[in-house]
Amino acid sequence: MPRKIDYTKYSNEELIAEITELKKRKKYGLVWDEEREPEKVVTQCKNELPVLKEVKSKAIQNDPDKPTHILIEGDNYHALSVLNYTHQNAIDVIYIDPPYNTGAKDWKYNNHFVDSEDSYRHSKWLSMMNNRLKITKSLLSSNGVLICTIDKYEQARLHLLLTEIFIGYEIVCVTIIHNPAGTQGKNFSYTNEYAFFVFPKNGLFINKTRRENALVSAFRDWGTISLRSQAKTCFYPIIVKDMEIIGFGNVCENNFHPKTSNIKQKDGSIHIYPIDQDGVEKKWVFSRTSVEKIQKELFCKKSRGDISVFRKKYEASYKTVWDDKSFYANIYGSKLLNHILDNDFPFPKSLFAVMESISAVIHNKKDAVILDYFAGSGTTGHAVLELNKKDGGNRQFIMATNNENNIATGVCFPRIKKVITGYKNKKGKEIDCLGGNLKYFKTSFVPAKSTDRNKEKLTKQSVEMLCLKENTFDSVLESDKIKIFKNNDRYTGILFDEKEIPNFKEQIKNYDLPVSVYVFSLGDDDFAEEFSDITDKVKVCSIPSAILQVYKRIFR
Repeated sequence: MPRKIDYTKYSNEELIAEITELKKRKKYGLVWDEEREPEKVVTQCKNELPVLKEVKSKAIQNDPDKPTHILIEGDNYHALSVLNYTHQNAIDVIYIDPPYNTGAKDWKYNNHFVDSEDSYRHSKWLSMMNNRLKITKSLLSSNGVLICTIDKYEQARLHLLLTEIFIGYEIVCVTIIHNPAGTQGKNFSYTNEYAFFVFPKNGLFINKTRRENALVSAFRDWGTISLRSQAKTCFYPIIVKDMEIIGFGNVCENNFHPKTSNIKQKDGSIHIYPIDQDGVEKKWVFSRTSVEKIQKELFCKKSRGDISVFRKKYEASYKTVWDDKSFYANIYGSKLLNHILDNDFPFPKSLFAVMESISAVIHNKKDAVILDYFAGSGTTGHAVLELNKKDGGNRQFIMATNNENNIATGVCFPRIKKVITGYKNKKGKEIDCLGGNLKYFKTSFVPAKSTDRNKEKLTKQSVEMLCLKENTFDSVLESDKIKIFKNNDRYTGILFDEKEIPNFKEQIKNYDLPVSVYVFSLGDDDFAEEFSDITDKVKVCSIPSAILQVYKRIFR
């Protein structure tokens, strides 16, 4: 039995110390040895700050009216750090397929493969995921959804980790049948993997899916909660003429009790009420205030001389088990990739499983930004391009991957290049291009020590970051002290010397689009006064202080 403590005898200082100690303890969740071998890519950021450098030879300009997609080569922790500045609260969908930690040396921790004999195998995996998921959360928009696939090796631990990090989010685990033949274990044959969908609680975030064959059901409610008295707003007439539904009457007064379900009106229409064959007053499935939203799904047919109302539903909620042949990884992952590239990349995802996952998110609007920082063979990018082609969308993908075993330069980039520009598959068939544009970046570093010289160096090395933040890549002006870029709806100006502000204002005076201006300052000047005469046109920010503030939050 726990010892009772008389806290009334404690001083204020002792009580504060006790509370502080209690708050340090984990009451529930994961505990793992995170400090035994810290991840080197994380500790590196104490001394070096990540930036991006464009590899111009890998740029693809295929269609000026299509989005410019982003591929970042480098450790994804560093890429995520950069994105925390460029895309804070700006990502609509994050889809990741992290290493499954099977023990088969399929991933490295601190430059060493992790195998099944490593007693800290699970701790290392959790540390790796924890470091990334903690800085992932701040990238999601207010309606953003994270999708993370995993298999049996880390599924339970990942669920606990997500629960610990994404407080206030709903976490749903979907089972995807991706290998119907099964992988034989000692006792079971494993046919599935999992996808965690993580989204804010108390909202609608997942789309409806469409049935191949409509579900037909009576629109009059039935069962234990189907009586009129249980939902009075669901008792009203449906107005029918010539077997077509032409409208809906008001909710009936409490003292109105029709004797039959079909009452003919003087104008030839018929009012249909939810009354069963025994004369019991039931209710419609939808209330009067919401029924018009589904009017197109309703239809009439005669039954025993009376007209009844039915509903034909093509839409349905997604189920938590997905079993469709298009999700099979061997056919629509490995074989599909082999038709694009002469490569034996292990276990690529089914293209259609990724497309379905992204499509399931209700806020995957046609101009959504989709991030994958375990890009691998580039299936997510391919899926986004296919979705854009399918519905004319302008979604933008951002992918990050390291170049372990030439995965970035030998698999991911060549695949994306081919599907953007078109290619001939192994059977000699010409595959049409999916369109779009691509910018290829590599992570680089500048010294983290806070000196004037390092601040100046960070600013000069941040040009690509600022272009990525503003999504402006077309160069308008290039000089040592001023750079200007544009896209279809804005300009970005970068000034390395505040003395150039008058010159810059002269350059932009005839611009008919808004301008985001970044001005180098060793302090934290806002330059509001210098641009006060054109505030309707210009948004100004001091750098590198804005970048350093984000990095300070992440790397503290």
